[in-house]
Amino acid sequence: MWGGRFAEGPSAVMREINASIPFDKRLWRHDIAGSKAHVAMLAQQGIVSATDAEAITRGLDAVAADYEARGVPEDLALEDIHMVTEKTLAEKIGPAAGRLHTARSRNDQVATDFKLWTRDAIDELDAGLSALQDTLLARAEEHAASVMPGFTHLQSAQPVTLGHHLMAYYEMIARDRGRLADARRRLNECPLGAAALAGTGFAIDREATAAALGFDRPTRNSLDSVSDRDFALEYLTAVTQASLHLSRLAEEFVIWASQPFGFVALSDQWSTGSSIMPQKRNPDAAELVRGHAGRIAGCCTALMMTMKGLPLAYSKDMQDDKPPVFEAHDLIALAVAAMTGMVESARFRADRMRALAEAGFATATDLADWLVREAGLPFREAHHVTGRVVAEAEKRGVALDGLTLEQLRAVDERIDARVFDVLSVDASVASRTSFGGTAPERVREAVSTARKNRGERA
Repeated sequence: MWGGRFAEGPSAVMREINASIPFDKRLWRHDIAGSKAHVAMLAQQGIVSATDAEAITRGLDAVAADYEARGVPEDLALEDIHMVTEKTLAEKIGPAAGRLHTARSRNDQVATDFKLWTRDAIDELDAGLSALQDTLLARAEEHAASVMPGFTHLQSAQPVTLGHHLMAYYEMIARDRGRLADARRRLNECPLGAAALAGTGFAIDREATAAALGFDRPTRNSLDSVSDRDFALEYLTAVTQASLHLSRLAEEFVIWASQPFGFVALSDQWSTGSSIMPQKRNPDAAELVRGHAGRIAGCCTALMMTMKGLPLAYSKDMQDDKPPVFEAHDLIALAVAAMTGMVESARFRADRMRALAEAGFATATDLADWLVREAGLPFREAHHVTGRVVAEAEKRGVALDGLTLEQLRAVDERIDARVFDVLSVDASVASRTSFGGTAPERVREAVSTARKNRGERA
């Protein structure tokens, strides 16, 4: 390729460090698509003949069929997917293949290919996250009234419902999908035609190639077109955020599946055993989802550091843009699939959740609210009275609703029998009817609204 300028070939080490074909070969479908759109435009503009354009298009289809059947050959001497495809095309159709590269550079070519790949990756991930949302909705509806402890600082705080808890993750994933949609909208401008960095003197039609490849418009600045990797960074930051949400849910499954909690039993499909302890059922899938988040965040950081000091326009550092994006994509796809499977197949132990909700004085805030509402106490005084009631219940080894009225009135004589309407965990969750609250009726409404909105978006 460099014969016109260089008298000697590269060293073996240079050839290896310079080649990207081992990883950028996964762009081959996008490279073929971009090349077909480019040659169609060249023919339309009279830059290449219709005969050559037809031969090139047929040849590209034949190359694609070869790649589909036998994979992409890894020839380090040809460096990347673009040159491998060009050489393979020349073997099939002869010298006409050389006209394909008219009015383009590998700089705008790789930017276009990478954008096409990232756009597909966003759509693939969005579909996976949507499936996870469907699973969360189904389990949330099933457990809209299943009482469990709500935690702050991993200490029992107030009773909530499992359905409400699962819907919190639905909301997180909705934001993840929103970030992906935003990233997709911004990336959907076509770099093809920017050439190496300055545009081209050929009378090309960039609007035509952009439309043919499903972009909204061509990019507006040729320098930015070939040096921009914001789209890859936006994808990675969205993936990283999604992986953090999955990691939080995975961590809850790890905790919930432990014997001290016993809130959930994971199916055999998503558990492993121990090589020495036959009684063990380890939540390895959840732990790996949790672990993948660290690797994905590392991929995001890697690309940020690659791009942080590059002058315009293209630098060879940018060859290292694709491995972290490809790795993060593969990891998040596995994590989403695994988390969806775990949520779908998990056996939630509602009885155990309820027992722990009842054991942790989780209705203390309900008592304080009752003292404010019914006895007219300032909240701070009600807080102190409730603290003394909790201490009394703890001393007697009973839940708050296990205290007798006499024992409650011994703490504060303003308490009357109506207080028992708020001291049970069922009464507590049923009372949380504010918008976004944990009351079973609100959970069912949230599920219904989510399904309605998803239907409208579809």
